[in-house]
Amino acid sequence: MEPINEAMKRAMPVSFKERYEQLKREILEEPRIRSFLLANRAELTEDAVNRSIPKLQEFLNQSATCCGASETGSCTNMMNGMIPELFIVRGTIDIRYRACSQKIVEEDRRNISDRIASMYMPKDVLNGRLKDLKLGPTRMDVFEKVVAFLKATQSGSMPSKGLYIYGKFGVGKSFVIGTIANELAHLGIQCVVVFVPEFLRELKTAIGDNTLQQKIDYVKKAPVLMLDDLGAESLTAWTRDEILATILHYRMSEQLPTFITSNFSYDALEAHLTQTQKGDHEPIKAARIMERIKVITEPIEMLGDNRRD
Repeated sequence: MEPINEAMKRAMPVSFKERYEQLKREILEEPRIRSFLLANRAELTEDAVNRSIPKLQEFLNQSATCCGASETGSCTNMMNGMIPELFIVRGTIDIRYRACSQKIVEEDRRNISDRIASMYMPKDVLNGRLKDLKLGPTRMDVFEKVVAFLKATQSGSMPSKGLYIYGKFGVGKSFVIGTIANELAHLGIQCVVVFVPEFLRELKTAIGDNTLQQKIDYVKKAPVLMLDDLGAESLTAWTRDEILATILHYRMSEQLPTFITSNFSYDALEAHLTQTQKGDHEPIKAARIMERIKVITEPIEMLGDNRRD
């Protein structure tokens, strides 16, 4: 039986056949194609090359390097953010695709973002890096402890004890834990960052939709947990004893790193936890929670001016 390529050539008008042959020559003489054919000449027959002309043209119609688009959504290639590569499969030429440099950057950003689960925290708080921390005589202790934690983690021995960062309103405590979360995300470590007052409010509604235990488990089992603004919540005996105590006890037992920010020192937080909304005074229960906090964190005061003013 006559090969279909030969039959097509005889059926083609002369001018079309000439244009096809010209296009074929241009494709085969293109430096990248010539280099590929030369490198794979032992595996390719002339017939296989002729049958692969459409694939070779598809390859040439795309950018073989990153097209330079500012985002993959604007990429001009057939597959956004992907670069074509020629390869041999069963004696014929085919195309496969690999991610371009821009797509890799975007995927890295997305992976890092996915490693930080934020609950009610402003996005800008979670974008900080160590270089963004504003240093000064009153902040060096905080910075040094953050660096020490990250260095230990990078070396493969993440400490089980986090930091309890306390200080006045607006000194940047939330930004510090956001920075730690972001740096840990770059190391491939999952963090959950929680704004405590809003989280506790949501748990009250979760009772009705049967998601309460699921939400508590998600927070308490986080590889690294950041509790922001502990002590600012409107406290009830239930949120203190059934929620906070449960989360903190689990993390103490499992030796999971926990970071906490508060306007209160240890002693002031204990006094706050002693009083409930109903006016009950329960120092023993408050002391039990503080015992757990002291086991899983190291206190450090963060000084400075109110940056929100």
